[in-house]
Amino acid sequence: MNATATARTAAPDAADQPVLRIDAVGVRFGRHEVLRDIALDLAAGETLVILGESGCGKTVLLKTMIGLVRPTTGDVLFEGRSLTRMNDRELAHLRTRYGFVFQGAALFDSYTIADNIAFPLREHTRIPEAQVRDIVTTLVDEVGLPRSVLAKKPVQISGGMRKRAGLARALALDPQLVLYDEPTTGLDPIMSDVINELILKARARPRVSSVVVTHDMHTARKVADRIVMLYPLFRLRPGEPQIVFEGTPAELDACRDPRIRQFIEGRAGGRLTELQEEQGLTDGQKAGEEGGP
Repeated sequence: MNATATARTAAPDAADQPVLRIDAVGVRFGRHEVLRDIALDLAAGETLVILGESGCGKTVLLKTMIGLVRPTTGDVLFEGRSLTRMNDRELAHLRTRYGFVFQGAALFDSYTIADNIAFPLREHTRIPEAQVRDIVTTLVDEVGLPRSVLAKKPVQISGGMRKRAGLARALALDPQLVLYDEPTTGLDPIMSDVINELILKARARPRVSSVVVTHDMHTARKVADRIVMLYPLFRLRPGEPQIVFEGTPAELDACRDPRIRQFIEGRAGGRLTELQEEQGLTDGQKAGEEGGP
């Protein structure tokens, strides 16, 4: 029995209830379906890694988890409360319990690093300014940044430093759930592993749960308690589940499904031909539209 099934058949002890539940979620933008019937539970203190090739809906799922994208079908529940039934004000309050590490760090260009990290504290709390400065300094130390970066703007520091500053900002409100969108993209192997170590360090906080979206197999193996792999809907047969794997890193490595082997081994296989065929179909559709009836 997999982890999700176990969670859903456990005794209804409040302490054992999932922090986050994705309940039969589907997302569609116009005629384009991105997610279909996704069902996942996230336990307190667990780190879930979401894998999958580009365009399979990983980031959309991550945004659905915090209410930035509303599901077309299904529901998202945080500690049993439905996000889809919350208004904008309630969602904004709920997000103070989340930390979000964006793919490109998403720091404010016109702010110093100190002001970037302090932003959620000033926006959502009434903590005295002296205490804000102390928290910012502590966070900078925690993510391994020199204090000299505090007075600098994002453009003045390296990509790895910006990633760490983004993580410091995400931790500023002492969140219960931290979500990472491609945290190691664009970094060299050593700096990527620094980020991995920081993810492990962040989850060591009491009862912090984490969701990590990544293409990086080293990151997945190192930080995950459980891995889920999504597959693009257009490559699935009708009715075939979009989650093609769920299990531990060791179970992923032992899986013989050719779709999973192709991804974790980084083999193109017949994908180049498929991509060329898909592009030909797209170009043909565009030509037909431009040519008119």
